Amino acid sequence: MDVTRILQKMKIGDTAGSCSVLAALSHIHVQFEVKDANQNRARILEDTAELLANAPLSWLFPEVNTDFRGQYVSLVNSFTRYAALPVCDTDSGTLPANNYEDIPAKAQAVSTVLLALSQQIQKALENQNSPAIRSLVHTLAPTYCIFSITHLQEQPWTSAASRKRARELLTSAVKLTGSRSVQELLSGKIDEDQEGVLRQVLDTLQPELTKESWKRNQAVKHVFSWVLVQVGPAWLVEYLEKVFPPSLLISDDYRTENKVLGVHCLHHIVLNVPAADLRQFNRAQLLYHAVFNHLHTSEAALIQVVLPCLVDLLSVLEKPPTFSGIPRKPNRFDNILRHVLTYMEMEHKLDLRRVYAKNLVLLIERMGIVIIRHLKRLERVIVGYLEVSDAPEEECRLSILDALQKTLQIAWPCIEKRIGLLTRSLLRFLVDVSSDSIPTQLKEHLMTEASHCLLLLNHCTKGKLQPLLREVDSSCVPDPVFMCIQKVTAAPLCL
Repeated sequence: MDVTRILQKMKIGDTAGSCSVLAALSHIHVQFEVKDANQNRARILEDTAELLANAPLSWLFPEVNTDFRGQYVSLVNSFTRYAALPVCDTDSGTLPANNYEDIPAKAQAVSTVLLALSQQIQKALENQNSPAIRSLVHTLAPTYCIFSITHLQEQPWTSAASRKRARELLTSAVKLTGSRSVQELLSGKIDEDQEGVLRQVLDTLQPELTKESWKRNQAVKHVFSWVLVQVGPAWLVEYLEKVFPPSLLISDDYRTENKVLGVHCLHHIVLNVPAADLRQFNRAQLLYHAVFNHLHTSEAALIQVVLPCLVDLLSVLEKPPTFSGIPRKPNRFDNILRHVLTYMEMEHKLDLRRVYAKNLVLLIERMGIVIIRHLKRLERVIVGYLEVSDAPEEECRLSILDALQKTLQIAWPCIEKRIGLLTRSLLRFLVDVSSDSIPTQLKEHLMTEASHCLLLLNHCTKGKLQPLLREVDSSCVPDPVFMCIQKVTAAPLCL
């Protein structure tokens, strides 16, 4: 179908259906914005996609001026607003799923139009590569980016079809800008000193990320976090003032899902911004107090993101241990470990026990030899956690065995006087596991890890454990346990 027939179908132009692209775009915009046009907007989008896909480049991009680019931008903005999420005025910042029922179809229709336009712009770039076309790409890219990311993620306002279209649209934006990836689209090309669209994207999101407005649009926090984690250390420091306050704001909410999202953003900032910049203006201290307050929660999902964030943040706040022979003074690492051990001792929920056990390993590794200050409580926690099964995966006990191995490797000079308690605990663990009805492969894994702990205990005590184990009567323990003991007693001592 040629342009004239499409224009006639859309009732644009004179009786012959002819008019300039500026007049056509203006007419479409006016018709689309009419108050009672709800029933016709889907048809207008369909016709516009057809028009853009079939019109010749010479008609679509006949000249270069501000009005030309402005008309395209106005129309694109109008279309994207059509698929915008309904405003939420509740304190929770969420709406029932049925409020978003019509959004996927709208987003899919808008994406089809934007894809048709991007394909034509791509052809124009290949044929003309004029500064005006490149300027149009630079102007539209942030809108394409925000719109596609809004409908890219699995959320109540998306469907499989709308997500597919959004991925195609984001890919087209990457291609249009000559980028090699989404990260390059956002951040730019560092080797060519070329800036991406991140600044424009953040500037667009900024008014919606204030204390008064960030809950009115449920998508904005997800778009912000998605964009943020795409930005690496080479660029993020330049935008720190734009991303740090919204991340703190989201993490300070009363809803757990928002806290998790905010801490996730803050952790990315900690990992990708130089320590000196984090310490400037007391940012790191502010961040520490904000995140530490979340440690008092009973939500496993939140603890899972908070503990790794704090451990990495403490590496920024605290000086690394020295080897001068001068004991390091207790610091916030010690405070965090004491807090974790206290909560671990009294925790009975299996999901929280798994999270604490998993992150205990990380804390032990980062603290190094100063872990000896906490050996008594740490030993109590390890022994207690080995006694409680968290079948069927046994994630908690596997993590605790890993923590025990790390402790033995780091604090071996102080282990000898604890050999009795730890050995008894590990032998009880082996007997329990050998009789548990768990998958064979997992059972073998658990027993192997416990045997490795016994080997490390033997090395820590310079072979004093082997004579004790040789006294174990094979008739008193199950065969799998006795085989583990034999592996330990037969192992050579490596000093």
